[in-house]
Amino acid sequence: MIPAQKSPIWHPFTQHALHDQMTRIVRGEGAYFYTADDRRIIDAISSWWVVTHGHCHPHIVRAIQNQAEQLNQIIFAGHTHDPAEDVAAQLLKLAPRGLEYVFFSDSGSTSVEVALKMALGYWHNIGVPRTRIIVMQHSYHGDTVGTMSVGARGVFNKAYEPLLFDVASIPFPAAGHEQATLDALEAACKTQTAAAFIVEPLILGAGGMQMYPPSVLKEMKRICEAHDVLFIADEVMTGWGRTGTLFACEQADVTPDIACYSKGLTGGSLPLAVTLCRAEIYDAHYSSDRSRTFFHSSSYTANPVACAAARANLELWQHGAGERVASVATMQERLIAPFRADARFENVRRTGTITALDLKASDAGYLAGIGPKLQAFFARRNLLLRPLGNTIYVMPPYCVTEADLVEIYAAIADAADELA
Repeated sequence: MIPAQKSPIWHPFTQHALHDQMTRIVRGEGAYFYTADDRRIIDAISSWWVVTHGHCHPHIVRAIQNQAEQLNQIIFAGHTHDPAEDVAAQLLKLAPRGLEYVFFSDSGSTSVEVALKMALGYWHNIGVPRTRIIVMQHSYHGDTVGTMSVGARGVFNKAYEPLLFDVASIPFPAAGHEQATLDALEAACKTQTAAAFIVEPLILGAGGMQMYPPSVLKEMKRICEAHDVLFIADEVMTGWGRTGTLFACEQADVTPDIACYSKGLTGGSLPLAVTLCRAEIYDAHYSSDRSRTFFHSSSYTANPVACAAARANLELWQHGAGERVASVATMQERLIAPFRADARFENVRRTGTITALDLKASDAGYLAGIGPKLQAFFARRNLLLRPLGNTIYVMPPYCVTEADLVEIYAAIADAADELA
């Protein structure tokens, strides 16, 4: 732990009045972190869902080193470079067919902000007054103002409500209630002001790892198409193999009008994000009239070093990474299965390489009192698990071993013994 002198750092999603001692990490390798006192910690959540092939993967590290010696930064307005061009070209080969343009940014939140601005810019530039965004209950799309606006309202953003714009919300397609969701989406799409529907495909991440089938995703896309409403797929978390396929939309044979990718884009090594779109959205901004320019950027747009890391990551996906995803999914299913008969848990579920289960407790939800107790218990077992209240989920890097997973699930069972 950090010694006596207090750090001036304000950490994310951390209530320092309750948790003011941070674990100092000095090294990462594969599926593990190592602390200053040389404890090995299994990274069971891919360090907030970003690490895919493992920490400090040699191929990605070499790419970063080589690029840093050649070109480390260049303004991307009016300029380009090979790492960005290569990443864009390769992404369009891997992404659902029909996506034709790539806009770079630097985080999942900004990739979604870009998507929202693309959608509204499209309708504005073609002269159609559509401004309403449709969202799904319990969704989470980021922490910037636009992304908070299209996410679930509650503890995450209560203090910032004066900044948020109004949206139309449809219910989550809980098992047995899917038709209610589809009917609500249809009704929302019929309104004259409906501009776009944004959704996390197959799994709602921070909203509790809630899962729904590809058939529902496919029908939601059909409804949007029928009413000429743009379909935005936020695959910031669900992309890069997490759901069992490279992108979740593949399982529903869906091509979104706009897609957001980040987190695993660089294998979890550096911040980078992209927003992909169909040609008609780009074309609506293409004009000799400079007022129709897409006005969005950040200083580090398409940073060459980050793009080099992404290029190396994409090379790994061309050489067997998908097979490793299938292996992890199989191990996850085998190890989560016994919990379906464990009366201490409910809603035991898996999609691809992600598992989740809810510990029965006197309170539930993100601020459930059991959450910090679970996190502290797992820390004592040298596991990085960060429950969403009473919801425990496992989302490991793909280099995780079966022995690692056995250790993780044994700790989950033990936590129920001690804390439930």
